[in-house]
Amino acid sequence: MLKVYHHPRCSTCKKALSFLKKNSVSHTAIDLTEQSPTKSELSKMLSLIEPAKIFNTSGKRYRELNIKEQRETMTKSQIAELLADEPMLIKRPFLLTKDFGLVGFKENEWKSLL
Repeated sequence: MLKVYHHPRCSTCKKALSFLKKNSVSHTAIDLTEQSPTKSELSKMLSLIEPAKIFNTSGKRYRELNIKEQRETMTKSQIAELLADEPMLIKRPFLLTKDFGLVGFKENEWKSLL
């Protein structure tokens, strides 16, 4: 099953969800403000993409916690734990299947994989 973690006020997330609906892609949309991905899901994503790409680097919380300097020395397990506790640090939308994961929305990339 395809899961999409999103923020309801995020315009990029709205585009991604619209894309999925328009292309009849079966999915479960999960509001990041209500439920964060599990540490297991985050660990899986971190095994699929470069750890730096999973962070919402433009977010206020990212700057407040000074993550840019910290992330270079963090293990994938530490990153997964941090993101599970602080879901606003996750780049969105956050799409995860049993075979692959995507962060952010690039229509061409999504088309080629879905």
